[in-house]
Amino acid sequence: MTEDTAEQVREKVDAVYRSESRRIFATLIRLLGDFELAEDALHDAFSAALEQWPKEGVPANPRTWLVSAGRFKAIDAMRRRSRLEASQAAIAEQFEAEARDAATFEDESIEDDRLRLIFTCCHPALPPEARVALTLREVCGLTTEEIAHAFLTVPSTLAQRIVRAKAKIHDARIPYQVPSPSELPNRLDTVLQVIYLVFNEGYSASRGQSLTRSDLSGEAIRLGRLLVELLPESEAMGLLALMLLQESRRVARTSLTGDLILLEEQDRSLWNRDQIAEGKALVKRALSSRRFGAYTLQAAIASVHADAPNAAATDWAQITGLYDVLVRVEPSPVVELNRAVAMAMRDGPDAGLGLIDAILARGDLADYHLAHAARADLFRRLGRTTETRACYERALTLARQEPERRFLERRLAELG
Repeated sequence: MTEDTAEQVREKVDAVYRSESRRIFATLIRLLGDFELAEDALHDAFSAALEQWPKEGVPANPRTWLVSAGRFKAIDAMRRRSRLEASQAAIAEQFEAEARDAATFEDESIEDDRLRLIFTCCHPALPPEARVALTLREVCGLTTEEIAHAFLTVPSTLAQRIVRAKAKIHDARIPYQVPSPSELPNRLDTVLQVIYLVFNEGYSASRGQSLTRSDLSGEAIRLGRLLVELLPESEAMGLLALMLLQESRRVARTSLTGDLILLEEQDRSLWNRDQIAEGKALVKRALSSRRFGAYTLQAAIASVHADAPNAAATDWAQITGLYDVLVRVEPSPVVELNRAVAMAMRDGPDAGLGLIDAILARGDLADYHLAHAARADLFRRLGRTTETRACYERALTLARQEPERRFLERRLAELG
């Protein structure tokens, strides 16, 4: 084989790794029953491809070849260890017998493996923070350092979290499978929560110098697409629609200097129309099922915003009606806050202020900077400068994200 051809094969191996490695990894976990063993097998399989494909040619189905190679590499490793550990011998023999009976792997099974891996990483027996870390590491393939950076955690702490989660899966014998129909609603909720948490951290970082993390929101959307592809439930479609509709505004949400631009002030010509069209189509599908929930309702609200050519044309009556339904489906202080803002836009600032004051009087959202920022904005619209200043100052003491802090400081400066 010529040097040029060998280089082409190496490029092919790299391309297959980028596009297929997490699918192959998911299948190897099912076949080997162990995260670490599957990880080693994955790397051994690609090493074998780099060695054999230049000599033998790229196989017709690289994914199947790599799964088989990884499995046999793992069996060989276990057989070598079995010489030292008698308990491993029977396991290796079992794997070898299964491998002889299943030399090929159907694409449909491999796709199912990806869904199994998502549900395993998001199992409710794991702590919430471990579900996020494990999903990003094992399903998305992010490095420990990347995940730690995204969530402002030191890599060693994040690594320990992942190790403990894997140990919990092993010790608790958490099954590597898609839940039964009777278990699916509760388990799917957990998966959707994890994906949305990842998206939110990317769409509006909890703290730091940047308003957004496009890599995280991109991974969440990728997971959402995968979930809809493999399990087209209405709320999975609703979540994907919500993420796409929110992500469509990314470019318009910040200035060239990284400063925050509010929705009403955004240049809507910058909104991504392809993402909006896809999101709206998903909203329609989810609503037509009549089994929708909170994600679909939030996506419907985002869809109404996307329909408005400018802020003044926003249909606040429809948005308020959707929030009325949402607050019944998923009552929470944050949903109540958003509903109060919508009512203020429909009925005037005083209507919204009364609702926000009631929320704060209960003790809810006392330390939530956006509640105080929303209250400040309504006072500003009423021309009540003293109350506006006090609310902006309170919001500023609570804000942790630099673009939001700069926005609040500008608003305070404008008061003179």
